[in-house]
Amino acid sequence: MQFTQTEEKWQAFSERVTYEGHVHLAIEPFEPTPEDIARLNERNLNVLRSLASLDERKADNPKDDDDPLMQELQRMDSKLNVLLDIVDRLLLPATLLPPRQAVSFNAVGLVVPESLLPPDRGLLVRLHFDGCRALPLELPVARGKTLAGDNVFLFFQDLSEVVEDGLERFVFCHHRRKVASARLTGASETVLGSKHRM
Repeated sequence: MQFTQTEEKWQAFSERVTYEGHVHLAIEPFEPTPEDIARLNERNLNVLRSLASLDERKADNPKDDDDPLMQELQRMDSKLNVLLDIVDRLLLPATLLPPRQAVSFNAVGLVVPESLLPPDRGLLVRLHFDGCRALPLELPVARGKTLAGDNVFLFFQDLSEVVEDGLERFVFCHHRRKVASARLTGASETVLGSKHRM
């Protein structure tokens, strides 16, 4: 039964877009009560909403660049982002964060180095993102399958549907930004390359 569930989860994980990166990550033993699960789902939903609001970017609209009101709003937005960053650093200094680890995750589960896992069966993963370091995602997981390169697949357990949807959106937005950034970098390199060829 466990083997079949693990394979089904791994298949679902493999078919979806994943967040790839290095984040502050901690994994600890976790034996939750139903109240713990409800509290975590509520907290994770709030964290995902906070991350989404911090990541929102103004749509590129050339008409807005000349609008003084939009310019003033952009300046205010920048100042608020700086203040939020300062508060975030005061709430949780970098020295108190767990170390950064390579991680790949989506709404189904995540792949992490196996050396990070305690021997316990029930586990809780804490993911701290730079945009909101003091508010980690806290996700209950079960051990899945061992992978190549000292990695292991863990699948999420007891996530509410809205948290799963929020994770899916967060991963998709991150992936979309990376693709756009890669295209922009490729385009600027092409332009620079053509200038140097002249």
